[in-house]
Amino acid sequence: MPGGMGPRGARNFLTDEEKQNMPKVTKALLLRILSYLKPYWFQLLLVFMAIILSASVGLLPSIITGRVVDEALVGRNMALLIRLLVLAFVTLLASQVISVLESYINAWISQRIIFDMKNQMYDHLQHMPHSFFATEKQGDIITRMNTDISGVSSVISGTLSSIVSNIATVVTTLVALFTMSWQLAIVGILVIPLLILPTRSVGRTRWKLLNESQAKSDEMNQLINETLSVSGSLLVKLFTREKQEYDRFVQVNEEVTQLALKEQRSGKWFRVVMGMFTQVGPLLIYFAGGWLIISRADPALTVGTITASVALINRLYRPVESLLNIQVDFTRSLALFTRIFDYFDREIAITSPRNGRKPSMENNTHIRFCHVRFSYVPDKPILTDVDFFLPSGKTFAIVGPSGSGKSTLVNLIPRLYDVTGGFVSINGVNVKDYDLSFLRGNIGVVTQDTYLFNGTIRDNLLYAKADATQEEIEDACRVANIHDFIMNQPDGYDTEVGNRGLKLSGGEKQRLSIARVVLKNPKILILDEATSALDSISENAIQDALEAIMKGRTSVVIAHRLSTILKADSILVVKDGVIAEQGTHDELLAKGGVYRELYETQFRQVLDYESEHGEPAVLPMQEENVKE
Repeated sequence: MPGGMGPRGARNFLTDEEKQNMPKVTKALLLRILSYLKPYWFQLLLVFMAIILSASVGLLPSIITGRVVDEALVGRNMALLIRLLVLAFVTLLASQVISVLESYINAWISQRIIFDMKNQMYDHLQHMPHSFFATEKQGDIITRMNTDISGVSSVISGTLSSIVSNIATVVTTLVALFTMSWQLAIVGILVIPLLILPTRSVGRTRWKLLNESQAKSDEMNQLINETLSVSGSLLVKLFTREKQEYDRFVQVNEEVTQLALKEQRSGKWFRVVMGMFTQVGPLLIYFAGGWLIISRADPALTVGTITASVALINRLYRPVESLLNIQVDFTRSLALFTRIFDYFDREIAITSPRNGRKPSMENNTHIRFCHVRFSYVPDKPILTDVDFFLPSGKTFAIVGPSGSGKSTLVNLIPRLYDVTGGFVSINGVNVKDYDLSFLRGNIGVVTQDTYLFNGTIRDNLLYAKADATQEEIEDACRVANIHDFIMNQPDGYDTEVGNRGLKLSGGEKQRLSIARVVLKNPKILILDEATSALDSISENAIQDALEAIMKGRTSVVIAHRLSTILKADSILVVKDGVIAEQGTHDELLAKGGVYRELYETQFRQVLDYESEHGEPAVLPMQEENVKE
């Protein structure tokens, strides 16, 4: 390809980074890749047969050209000339039709394989532990799911088919050339190095410019994303930076344009030279053929044979160049599959045991943490020895400084993470022995970071209970004190919430999240700072509702409101990875330990504030967690 670029701008050489990270070719890897082709082996066989047939039929127009010259033109036979031209047209048409059919079948195979791999990837990612999504970049996940798997299409319909097609074209063309005249065939082949060497040299230069252009394009995209997003555009307007941002954009856009022009100019003269080189082969064949005829060195050689050889040699150059770069295409294809398999090979650490237990949770849901240890990273423990018992139907409030492991602790109950030591049990059964869906189906969690899907209010509520009636939905929303707000919307429960609930305020999203858990009707309730996004008015309105929800349920509350802490049956004070203290408010004050210190330094002023203003206050130690 001109300028060292293959189809769709692909490079025909490997970069130093690609050479260093070249995937190891093993039998296991190749068999794994072929396993995705196995279900479609018959269609793939049809593709290969069509490619070979197309390559063979494609020879005929060139061969017929030789007969046109030797028999029709030299023999002055008009009827034969017409028949040969019609035959050439028919063979050309047949070759194109076969190519279209081959492309159609090829595309079908590619899309079916992509369909299979995306289904497999989505199912696999759904069962990955929560830690995977907490550490992996969301952009990387989307890239593997969409870009990488979609790239398999180019491997199947591009790389694989191109290799087979080029081999078929080269083999059939060489056979035809050597059959007609081995001397002319050798002369034509001698030109091939003239096409390859400059292609690689100029290709590297163009790729360097293309990389620089891509880097600047990324910079421009980043600028667009930052300044034209909802938050970014608001910031630009509030600080009246429109002119400055426009100037920045013009500058980056100018740099992108100049680099693009350089990249394009670098290929112009090269294409001129390459055009000349591609004509050298035919010229040499004319020279060699003319000498053989004039000198009578090959009496059997005819002008028609020379003409056919020229046509065939032009058909040979491009596939030969592609085959010489087969290592590049093959390596990139393997690298693509390796990236995809990297995700497939990630361990699904948290799984449901075979024949997992499903005991009744109607009347007893006590929770036990027995000397629990946990760490996200080895040698960096978050929880070192957590040991407590939560009786059924009681409420425990968890307090502690930010980063002490409160959220981590409650996440161990529904097995979002698994303990690294000790165990967590419900009703005396280790949570690892429960059927995972049954366990999580009986636990309701309201987090401080409320997430809503882009859809209607009804859609988000039905996520908790797909077969819920309208009456059940409205009752849940009344409990969460969100029903009146919904009914005041033009579309009621069919109101769109926007991306991540953008059209709702923080308090509205939080109450909708609480209503969703109410609709689920879990036996165990976990509130991870569930009222953090509510203002004082909303807090007062919903506090009673939360107490009603928790009544009769085993509840664990990460609390940032002193009023919530005081109403808990027991308080757990988390510090340095352990339960530093446990008891009621009065008991903990009497101990004169960590809780007393927190109360004297922080809680007392909050309590005085609540007494004076008659509204709940936020604990100073956790104000950073409260959403406006």
